[in-house]
Amino acid sequence: MKLLSDLEKEQKSELYEILLGAALLLLAWIAPITGAVRAIVFIAIYIFAAREVLFGMVKEAREGEIFTEETLMSAATIGALILGEFPEAVAVMLLYRLGEWFADLAVDKSRDSISALAELRPDTARVIRDGSETVVPAETVQVGEVIVLLPGERVPLDAEIISGATTVDTSSLTGESLPRDRKAGDEIFSSCVNLTGRVEARVIAPQADSAVTRILNMTKEAAERKSKSENFIRRFAKIYTPAVFAFAVLAAVVPSLITGDWATWVHRALVFLTVSCPCALVVSVPLTFFCGIGAASRKGVLIKGSAELEKLAQAEICAFDKTGTLTTGGFTVSGISPAGISETELIRLAAAAERFSNHPVARAVAGLAGEHPDSSLIEEKPGMGVVALVEGRRVLAGNARLMRLEGVEVPSAGGSVLVAADGKFIGSIQVSDDLKPSAAQAVSELKRMGIRKAVMLSGDKHAAAEEVARAAGLDGVYAELLPEGKVEKLREVSREGRTLYTGDGINDAPVLAEAFVGAAMGGLGSDAAIETADVIIMDDDLNRLPGALNIARRTVKIAKENIVISLAVKFLILILGLFITIPMYLAVIGDVGMLLVATLNALRALKAD
Repeated sequence: MKLLSDLEKEQKSELYEILLGAALLLLAWIAPITGAVRAIVFIAIYIFAAREVLFGMVKEAREGEIFTEETLMSAATIGALILGEFPEAVAVMLLYRLGEWFADLAVDKSRDSISALAELRPDTARVIRDGSETVVPAETVQVGEVIVLLPGERVPLDAEIISGATTVDTSSLTGESLPRDRKAGDEIFSSCVNLTGRVEARVIAPQADSAVTRILNMTKEAAERKSKSENFIRRFAKIYTPAVFAFAVLAAVVPSLITGDWATWVHRALVFLTVSCPCALVVSVPLTFFCGIGAASRKGVLIKGSAELEKLAQAEICAFDKTGTLTTGGFTVSGISPAGISETELIRLAAAAERFSNHPVARAVAGLAGEHPDSSLIEEKPGMGVVALVEGRRVLAGNARLMRLEGVEVPSAGGSVLVAADGKFIGSIQVSDDLKPSAAQAVSELKRMGIRKAVMLSGDKHAAAEEVARAAGLDGVYAELLPEGKVEKLREVSREGRTLYTGDGINDAPVLAEAFVGAAMGGLGSDAAIETADVIIMDDDLNRLPGALNIARRTVKIAKENIVISLAVKFLILILGLFITIPMYLAVIGDVGMLLVATLNALRALKAD
């Protein structure tokens, strides 16, 4: 009863029609009617049972799709009626419709597992206008307006907290079970739940560009991004179906002309048509990939489409960015080494220069000073550092490459941030970035799953990068790489196998695009990640990656199982049908039965573990 209550109106109507048709078939079968009356009754029941399929065949024929599974089933069952096999013709059509009904139900279930976010998105928002709180449709709230979030409410729009502090449940987006603390300056995303405190937040994106809406849009686009397996099945069906019709005609006509036994060979041709319907493949393979994408989404991993899922399953080598991917990205200053000036003066000049950069290391250094002297940016050199004018002095803050470029001699000891003023080295500042708790475990699990090699591509200094690589258990590290250097190094690594690159999705966009498959860490709020990556891990937990790889591999395995099993059973019955007279019900088992088996097997891909 619960199943019926969960069905949509159209699904219930379809099921009731199938059951009514089965009841009419049973009554006609046991009724004491013969001759013309029996034929008329069964034909009437057939029309009732087959009308949706027949209408579908006509509609597709008008659109140029002549050789479809509806055409196959219609031709086979109409032929059975002509041969006088009335009960078999009705039974085949009812079983075919039942198989299609189960397939549609499975598709709806897998789609619900992905698109449930739509129901979690609030339709209204409490916005402050003219000094008072007003509840308005969320779609009317503009970027820059301030909304109020009360405890227990879902966040209607992407926003940045400007006052108050709270704890937020992000599980609807990231799959993360533990709540996150949020305070002024932190971002919160639509559909998350405000758990504890009243906060005010400034909207940073309209509803149409919110995190949830982007995910839903990507889900819709995923259906159009076909994997190689899906494309193979569709190409196969377009060639296979007309070939089946041609062979069935030959199988009916040629032996009949030779033997004169038209009834036997026409019957075998109709059985051939019935069992050769490719619906088990056409339905089950796309359904399998859709279920796999749904399973990954429930685990906090968004895979853009079935093609991307198939590529993920084929990954052989993993390459990682360092900052924000393997490490926390939350830098702290761990050491200050002045050279010829006081520590206070070194901090003052370095902080004044670094305040012009948004790099996490630069922000850590800029935060050392409460106030900055008069300064202006001369140039920011990507992958190197910044050049600034501080109280009339030309100050450099960056790595060794920047110093070499500017002709500054630096002691071999160095540091995370090297500082020079007016062409002279004045000291270094050591900044530490801690390894994520999940990094080493994720790398170990990936290797256990068969990943042959795991390396790091970083723009950081060799010493810092090697230390992180050792702690994470990586097989190699390439450091001090400019953005274009990362792309070149990834191409080199990719010669050894299909490479999965994981980065933060912002500075690593070129590398994500170059990789065989790219995964963005914490890319939920990053447009670069949305546009470039194939896979988006919705929080910063690297342990999501092995889980996503496992889901992808299992999904592809299930799709291949459906292809092999369906074709094997069909060809077995087809070969037998050419030499012996097979009852129509066995043809039904070969066709609709395999559709049901393949559909049920496809649903295994929904399992997220």
